[in-house]
Amino acid sequence: MLHGPARSSGPDPASGYKTRLGVVMFIIYCVVYAGFVMTNVVNEGRAMQTIVFAGLNLAVVYGFGLIIFALVLALIYNHLCTRKERELNVTRSEKGAGA
Repeated sequence: MLHGPARSSGPDPASGYKTRLGVVMFIIYCVVYAGFVMTNVVNEGRAMQTIVFAGLNLAVVYGFGLIIFALVLALIYNHLCTRKERELNVTRSEKGAGA
């Protein structure tokens, strides 16, 4: 189990894109989560007791929905960032080949 030192990956040309995308997705998630909190605050939990799906109340369905939504956002983020990195790497290699 001898591991060598980590290699330097150099600058990340997609870091600005990743940062903006992450912030936008974070804000979207915060808005959806704020809806969950506001539903509890405004209705004092009465709305969360409502049965909405397969015998489950809104609190459980909304809670699981938040978890699933976070996972979906993570998959979308990964896909979009990977695509952008590939796009920028191809652009950089074309510039290097043309020089």
